[in-house]
Amino acid sequence: MPETFIQTSPADPRAQPLIAALAVEYQTRYEDLYRIDGESAEIELKRYAPALFTPAGGGQFLLLLRDGEAIAGGAFKRHPDPRTAEFKRIWTDRRFRRQGLAGRVLAELEAHAVRQGYERIFLTTGCRQPEAVGLYLRHGYTPRFDLDGDHEALRTLPFDKLLQPRHAAPAGPEPISAASPATSSLPQSAASSAATSLHLSPAHSHPA
Repeated sequence: MPETFIQTSPADPRAQPLIAALAVEYQTRYEDLYRIDGESAEIELKRYAPALFTPAGGGQFLLLLRDGEAIAGGAFKRHPDPRTAEFKRIWTDRRFRRQGLAGRVLAELEAHAVRQGYERIFLTTGCRQPEAVGLYLRHGYTPRFDLDGDHEALRTLPFDKLLQPRHAAPAGPEPISAASPATSSLPQSAASSAATSLHLSPAHSHPA
């Protein structure tokens, strides 16, 4: 079963089944939560112009193809902090989960972000996606929220990660940019909890 990553755009017809399935999953998981505020659980999927996920716009959109069919994918766009890429829409087809595909997509996105000059990743996942929380913890992302807190009250759960340039020696700790509201507003107690919990691997943003 040949597999390959391709760089494309959210408008690619091969991406449409994944995007449609993602919308259904969001709707299923969050409809009752968002209905309280009169919002749509699909709103995040429609918020951004496709051009933001192209190299010319500072982003990237990847699909993982197996025998020509898109089975997983993900994207990033430029964060307001210019050294930071914001990951979005990391997704695995329901039929192919638990094969490590989301981790492969994450690693491929990180490699592209490094090549495009980014130094840091920021992302958020939903409060009802424990699979995503586990994925990001396993791959070295730092939670910028209290892992033991009320996740439903937060709605979205932010993470970040410093990228290591290829062939560079490991560097010491760097301060996280204050450009991210989620980071700058983090209480000290939550920061301590996040740091000590980084090495845990509980059972994506996204189902993966």
